Amino acid sequence: MTTTYPEADAICSIADVRAAADRIRGHAVRTPLLRNAALDALTGGTILLKPEMLQHIGAFKFRGAYNRLAQIPAQDRPKGVVAWSSGNHAQGVAMAARLFGMPATIVMPKDTPAMKLANTRALGATVREYDRYTENREAIGSAIAAERGATVVAPYDDRGVMAGQGTIGIEIIEDAQAMGLAIDDAVVCCGGGGLIAGTSTAIRALSPATRVWAAEPATHDDTRRSLELGERVANDPNARSICDAIVTPMPGELTFAVNKARLAGGLAVTDEEALDAVAFARDVLKLVVEPGGAVALACVLSGTIDAKGKTIAVVLSGGNIDAETLAKAKRISR
Repeated sequence: MTTTYPEADAICSIADVRAAADRIRGHAVRTPLLRNAALDALTGGTILLKPEMLQHIGAFKFRGAYNRLAQIPAQDRPKGVVAWSSGNHAQGVAMAARLFGMPATIVMPKDTPAMKLANTRALGATVREYDRYTENREAIGSAIAAERGATVVAPYDDRGVMAGQGTIGIEIIEDAQAMGLAIDDAVVCCGGGGLIAGTSTAIRALSPATRVWAAEPATHDDTRRSLELGERVANDPNARSICDAIVTPMPGELTFAVNKARLAGGLAVTDEEALDAVAFARDVLKLVVEPGGAVALACVLSGTIDAKGKTIAVVLSGGNIDAETLAKAKRISR
């Protein structure tokens, strides 16, 4: 039996996610669902890790980008695509555009980690840098798209992008069932909300009893606060976080309409807790995870969500971290 939410389904439904799964099959990596005995012992639960750093470009974003670009009519593809991103969506769109033979222009913050800027350019995209604190990336990108007749591929507030990211949810439930496990809770990293909107669509349709939680940095917990208030609220524009991959101004309009229907709530962790999760992944799991991609794991390690006696799915959303930050990440003494 599946659970339906008419308003949310009009934006992103399980049928949309299944169609996306068909489009990306053979192009995106079907990442595994992993267990680790030390993590289970530490938390007292059964933790199922979805390591999206093993995806093309080192993050989940390729899924949504490929699904969205696959739906652009052939006659419009020569005009190219325009996107804005702090790094991972940029690389996902750049790679998908290269596969489709389409030109891509990406609007990226000047303070984006150098590795993400370099990787985006290496994939063939043109990068237009901007100041995230004084300029509006949507305005810049929209102007470029209008001038060229290009298709805008938003990082999260896009139906095709959401559905593509939702394929993660299908894989989690299918692989957990193959292990003979029923998932009590799923914790998903959240910035603008596209990943968790798509993933929760799939999980709630295929496993209605599973609770889905948004994981965010404490300084940018706009989804958590928006869910509590029932309306979108913004982050403090002066707030800073090391979790650059999921630092966004406020929840997307479309993503929040989906998430307020499907999520159990929001969880928040400090930058210190996010770096603790990065260090745990490095030292114990032998996985490379960036701070923004580690906040869901941080929720489990910190006890922000109680894992004792539960089966919890945790999405590790990306691993595009510079060597210095990875080396400096330290465990919290507990």
